[in-house]
Amino acid sequence: MMTIHFTIKGKPISKARPRFKRYGKTYDPQEKEKERWQWEVLQQLPSMKLLITGPISLRVSFIMPIPKNTPKRDMKKIEDGKMMWHTKKPDTKNMLAWVEDCLNKFIWEDDSQVCYTVMMKVYGLEPQTEIEIKEI
Repeated sequence: MMTIHFTIKGKPISKARPRFKRYGKTYDPQEKEKERWQWEVLQQLPSMKLLITGPISLRVSFIMPIPKNTPKRDMKKIEDGKMMWHTKKPDTKNMLAWVEDCLNKFIWEDDSQVCYTVMMKVYGLEPQTEIEIKEI
C-alpha cells in the first residue's frame, strides 16, 4: 500500500468557475496556477512514475493565512500550536475540488477513485496545503 505526502506552499486555492469568451468559447482562468502546483509536486516526488489506478484515501489540510486584525491572545494560541478553525470563505468543498482537479491525470487516473476524504481548514503561521494520498 503506497502513501504519498507533499506540501504546496502559499495560500490555499479555491476552484474557480470556467470563464466564457465570445461565441461560446470557454477557458480555465487558473491554468497557470495549476501548472505551478504540478511543478511543485514534481519537485517533491521526482520518483513518481505511474498513475495510481486503485481506490484512494485523501487527507488534506488547508493552512490559511492569519488575518492582520487577529487579537494578540489568538496569535499566541496559534503560535503555541492550538488549532484555530477558519470559518470564512473559501469553503472546503471548492478547495478540495481544486486539489482533485490539479492531481487528476497527474497522480491518479480519475478523481472518481477518491473514496475516502478527510479535510480541515485552519489558521497557521505559514499558509500551505498539506496532502496525503493512500492507496486503499
